[in-house]
Amino acid sequence: MGVVEETRWGKFGSHTAYLYTLHGGSGATAKILNYGGRLQSLNIPDSNGKVIDVVLGFDTLEGYLTEDPFFGATIGRCANRIAKGQFELDGELYQLKTNDSAGSNHIHGGPKGFDKKFWETSNFGQNSNCAYIELTHTSADGDEGYPGTVETKLTFTLNNNNELRITMEGRSDKATLLNLSNHTYWNLNGHQAGSVIDHELTILGNGYTPVDRYRIPTGEILGVIGTPFDFTKPRKMGQNLTSIPSCGPEDPGGYDHNYVINDTGEYIKLAARVSSKNSGLNMEVKTNQPGVQFYTGNFLTTNISGKNGAIYDKFHGFCLETQKFPNSINQFNTPEWPNVILRPGEIYNHEVRYCFSTEMAGCD
Repeated sequence: MGVVEETRWGKFGSHTAYLYTLHGGSGATAKILNYGGRLQSLNIPDSNGKVIDVVLGFDTLEGYLTEDPFFGATIGRCANRIAKGQFELDGELYQLKTNDSAGSNHIHGGPKGFDKKFWETSNFGQNSNCAYIELTHTSADGDEGYPGTVETKLTFTLNNNNELRITMEGRSDKATLLNLSNHTYWNLNGHQAGSVIDHELTILGNGYTPVDRYRIPTGEILGVIGTPFDFTKPRKMGQNLTSIPSCGPEDPGGYDHNYVINDTGEYIKLAARVSSKNSGLNMEVKTNQPGVQFYTGNFLTTNISGKNGAIYDKFHGFCLETQKFPNSINQFNTPEWPNVILRPGEIYNHEVRYCFSTEMAGCD
């Protein structure tokens, strides 16, 4: 049976940070921070029975407040980039706040997106096979330039099969955009273990959305077969790093691309698999979203001081951010690009599952 512990973790102004520890029934524990709706750690037994933390992050609230590259965060209202921070909705032009220095685009919800908010704890507990925590946040009309008041709920669940589920729900009183994601940086050898380029990755996507020099999708969907973007069969993350086309003089190199999952149905399906021969750990990613952003921590270039004195640098973690495609609102006339508009009466529903094993057992 899962157990949940609540711990005061610091204060910022009038806000109190809480850390919630979810205990699974198979030796795993997940820690959830109400600041930014973040996954702060996930401890999983490896193939030798040693429990390792596979999530990059900080030991204190101050780390997330000062030098945070979205570690473990819930991203909203819109993940990834929106060109120039502009979009048209129902005949009205909206200007969002721009916070991406390359091309003055809007990225990850703006300078004070959901990752910078203190979420409210609405419920937590356990049942016979899992522990869970529910967090809520209200984003007011005009927040970061977005229309409509949006009510959002996050649910983190850790079950007895070493599976972490994150469910993101949203409702709005006015037509708006909503495209949430989770931005956890993973390292299956342990958060302090250094480079992840020896991890083997499979993405169940035959296509990706290429980008311009400002990392804005061009509107095309190109095939990956026979290119450096091909992970249709297991391949080390670092195998083709030097062959990836550069986005420009400020590009540090590495993967930061949205993949189109082959099965675009709005139900839970397998999107990606990752394995490490070092730890013997495997991770499956399942989601009801049509895309997944594969990112190799290219901008971790400042020797960030992380948990337990670990130093995080370039390629020390990878992200698999399930999502609708970046800048989709400005590609609404392009076939196969998903709708990111949420209207009154509709419910936004996004689920992602991270299933861990040492035998590549599938998620239940």
